Amino acid sequence: MVRPKTKEKRGHRTYHGKHKNARGGGSRGGRGDSGKCKHHFMRSMLLGTQMGKHGFVRQPLCEEVEVVNVDVLDQMAGPDGKVVIGEMKVLGRGKVTRKLEVSAAGFTALARNKIEAAGGQAVTV
Repeated sequence: MVRPKTKEKRGHRTYHGKHKNARGGGSRGGRGDSGKCKHHFMRSMLLGTQMGKHGFVRQPLCEEVEVVNVDVLDQMAGPDGKVVIGEMKVLGRGKVTRKLEVSAAGFTALARNKIEAAGGQAVTV
């Protein structure tokens, strides 16, 4: 009975052919999706893979709040000195020249101090 060649060469390092030069990804033009916009363009077109950036986009950690400074409140106030700001936060830049009643979503400590020092009220809604 004659033994097949594969049986004879089993156990030898290269019985299945040369493999040393084909170890890296360079022999197949890169690993994975590499080269899909360049040398594997037709492959990616036929497979229908996406090109360019795709995936997850990190969302901002907090919502941006609309702000208004203390120096603008004087212009916004009516003759009675009342200012109603719904969803805005009041910051402390500028001076308060008269007594104001301000109702807003939030105040910084400096803005609250300036409004109350002029004899007004800062009400958080």
